[in-house]
Amino acid sequence: MDSTIHFIQTTFLDLYDTFGDSLFLLVGLIIFIAVVAQWKLYEKANQPGVACLVPVWNFIVFLRIVGRPASHMFLFFIPIYGQLYLVPKVYIELCNSFGKSTILDYVLIIVFNAFYILNMGLSYETVYIGPSYRKKLSEIKAMRSVRPASSAYA
Repeated sequence: MDSTIHFIQTTFLDLYDTFGDSLFLLVGLIIFIAVVAQWKLYEKANQPGVACLVPVWNFIVFLRIVGRPASHMFLFFIPIYGQLYLVPKVYIELCNSFGKSTILDYVLIIVFNAFYILNMGLSYETVYIGPSYRKKLSEIKAMRSVRPASSAYA
């Protein structure tokens, strides 16, 4: 445990030596991009955008967008299952909920998370087609071919 804490401290101090006080500006910019991305994504899915600022409500709304029950929030706390299996799975379900179903989309949302969510939230072509939890890929592609009439971006 001490070696992990020591590693984190030395990494942070090395970054601070390199960037100085602008490190905090860089972190603030990344946080701002993440908040704007989630806000726009939630609004596109007809959910309240302000939910991205409230910690537990944020998670419940995120699960509601992909169609999972709020009780699945507790599955993320299972050490290996939650982080290595469930997090990527839920992000892939998020892609499917917005009609993105290629391998490239799946890789991009896992690797460049905040920026890809920002792309989905700000893109006029991306439309929320509905929850994708427990749906087959063929059903998702069929939902994608019929755009919802209530969408402002259609």
